[in-house]
Amino acid sequence: MTGIRVLLVTNQDWFFLSHRLALARALRDGGNEVVVVAGDTGKGEAVRRAGFHFTPLPISRAGVDPRRELGTVTFLARLYRRLRPDLVHHVSLKAVLYGSLAARFAGDVAVVNTLSGLGYAFTSREARARLARLFVHLLCRVTLTRPRSCTIFQNPEDRDDFVRLGLVPAARAGVIRGSGVDCSVFRPAPEPPGDPIVMLPSRMLWDKGVQEFVDAARSIRSHGGKARFVLVGAPDYGNPRAVPAAQLEAWGQDGAVEWWGHREDMPAVLSQAGIVVLPTAYGEGVPKVLIEAAACGRPIVTSDARGCREIARAGVNGLLVAPGDSPGLARAIDILVASPDLRRQFGAAGREIALAEFTEETVVAQTLAVYRDLLDTRGLTARSREGA
Repeated sequence: MTGIRVLLVTNQDWFFLSHRLALARALRDGGNEVVVVAGDTGKGEAVRRAGFHFTPLPISRAGVDPRRELGTVTFLARLYRRLRPDLVHHVSLKAVLYGSLAARFAGDVAVVNTLSGLGYAFTSREARARLARLFVHLLCRVTLTRPRSCTIFQNPEDRDDFVRLGLVPAARAGVIRGSGVDCSVFRPAPEPPGDPIVMLPSRMLWDKGVQEFVDAARSIRSHGGKARFVLVGAPDYGNPRAVPAAQLEAWGQDGAVEWWGHREDMPAVLSQAGIVVLPTAYGEGVPKVLIEAAACGRPIVTSDARGCREIARAGVNGLLVAPGDSPGLARAIDILVASPDLRRQFGAAGREIALAEFTEETVVAQTLAVYRDLLDTRGLTARSREGA
């Protein structure tokens, strides 16, 4: 597959850099043209420095103004007609819905959609989310059924739900687990001396289990457990379930947990952890941070929930607890805090799982195979861009 023009479209530029950069590089190195289209949070120049065309996308992640939402669809439709891509790959829910709708006005273009988890709109019980869910279902039935398209899910349960609800045809739904991890960058290192660090690295959302983590930390400390408890990440104010910074600072001040804020150097951060925890009730695809933790040889405590079970295997490389179960979370963490040998055993097993199933090379190869299948439906795996 060479000589094609591919548009990679996602809600935010930083998400492209963290989740789809390896795919873009593989496409470019294979002789293809890549244009990145994403909401501009200040990382657009970093995308350009990586060697890609960057087009800022006017998109509101939590938008409710119909005029602005229609403006996003119109912008994409005009962009697709002007650039005449061979294939467009939308990543994340709003980009999938609006981009697929826009592609209906762009002629015969192949479309790949990746739903990297179902998130707030599908999992929250709030009235606002229930209303959004009805709208999303309607748009899915309109947009995900077009010819020469494929929708990729990150776990089989999400795929099966969409097929069962009639939101996507089974023949156009596949599973690629996660976005992959560079196991040469995320690699094992000895656990630092001293009390183990129990770390929750994530966007600071209530639905990621931040409160349950704090409650578990307090419980363990109340009966003399020897560990440090650390939150790594920033509030995501584009999500209505963001934990306020004032609350995170208050927990740090009263000694419940440490809050390290947003960090770019995640390999170094994870190397300081003894245990990585994600007690999420969010609609996860496959949490990338858990794949990174496994690649770094760190044991995992996470929710017994879809997506998390793809990377965390109970009694093999981690422990699973019911979402929202703070006492159960505390018990699971306690087991690993008390046993350095079990931490090493789980960490080594996690590294093997990451190498066997979740490398960037594996995910990129599977994604490129989807591209080839869609382009081959017209007998066209490449075409000259002259005059385009």
